[in-house]
Amino acid sequence: MKKLALSFLLGGCVLAMASAAASAQAASGPVKIGILDDQSGVYADFGGKWSVEAAKMAIEEFGGEVLGKKIELVSADHQNKPDIASNIARQWYDAEGVDMIGELTNSAVALAVHAIAKEKKKIDIVTGAASSRLTGDACQPYGFHWTYDTHALSVGTGGALVKAGGDTWFFLTADYAFGYALEKDTSAVITAAGGKVLGSVKHPLSTADFSSFLLQAQASKAKVVGLANAGGDTTNAIKQAAEFGITTGGQKIAGLLFTLSEAHGLGLKAAQGVVATEGYYWDRDDDSRKFGEAFFKRTNRMPNMVQAGTYSSVLAYLKAVKAAGSKDPDAVAAKLKELPVNDLVVKNGKVLPNGRMVYDMYLLEVKKPADSKKPWDYYKVVSTIPGKEAFATLAESGCPLK
Repeated sequence: MKKLALSFLLGGCVLAMASAAASAQAASGPVKIGILDDQSGVYADFGGKWSVEAAKMAIEEFGGEVLGKKIELVSADHQNKPDIASNIARQWYDAEGVDMIGELTNSAVALAVHAIAKEKKKIDIVTGAASSRLTGDACQPYGFHWTYDTHALSVGTGGALVKAGGDTWFFLTADYAFGYALEKDTSAVITAAGGKVLGSVKHPLSTADFSSFLLQAQASKAKVVGLANAGGDTTNAIKQAAEFGITTGGQKIAGLLFTLSEAHGLGLKAAQGVVATEGYYWDRDDDSRKFGEAFFKRTNRMPNMVQAGTYSSVLAYLKAVKAAGSKDPDAVAAKLKELPVNDLVVKNGKVLPNGRMVYDMYLLEVKKPADSKKPWDYYKVVSTIPGKEAFATLAESGCPLK
């Protein structure tokens, strides 16, 4: 019995020493950033390897080092599975000295990693996931939400279509946290504006056949069919809606999370008229063009808001490390919430105490093929949505942080 107790004691000492050594190595080692997203599935074009490239651009722009330490980048594919993402996050934080995990497309994945970051007292900055819960009831001191969220999408696209007469809706909703949150937030905007939600149907992530769901939407006679999904699911739903004659029959398709990547994948003939809300469009002003053209030279494609947001968030993180004079998570988190966000993508951004970065969003409409004058000339900017209107206030978010 004494030998067994001694064995447990020695084992515990070894684990404690290993943990202490890992912590010491992380504190003295390079500044290490991890980009964790879908690189092979339904969201591979939405963020994917293109977000990794955007992170590289931010690191290069910053000079490749901070506080005399080299900046290192690692990346991995979470395959849209929270358990795989959680295992990678724990490995990165515990054993590989990763200081910040970013991108995190897929809300179920982002919420899982967000909880781990809280537990480990490490930074995570979400650019690819949408759930407003990240800075709402699931908020935490080390977590940040950058590019967009379900609240901003619902205020932008949902609010605009109701004002334009689209006052009855039917939702096709991705069957996981993101889809639920987007439908919920958009429904609230619709009803507040005097509209009605006639029904909804849930579909599996990455489904190939939308026929039964679209038939239900068609039968509802709703003026607007709201797609509370993203990436390949959105493009497939829009393509199949055209085959069913939904738009020619008078119903309008609302891509609630629709980006330049989906417009490109569909082509202007299929995507024309789709209304979208994004936080970045490459041809909006001189700075957005500068970033877009630099990205294009590296990738032969223009960035969407997720990829542009990844660049912005990595740059902001590095600026916060420099300002803090340390990569200590508490110090860096404080600086992220203190410093304004200004770069080629974001103008006059402000981070709230719950980690929500607030900045202007843009209501966009996909051009008709005849109106497009050059490659990637896909959008016309309909209006600017001020950040204070697009995003929930701290009080409205339900986050207990002050």
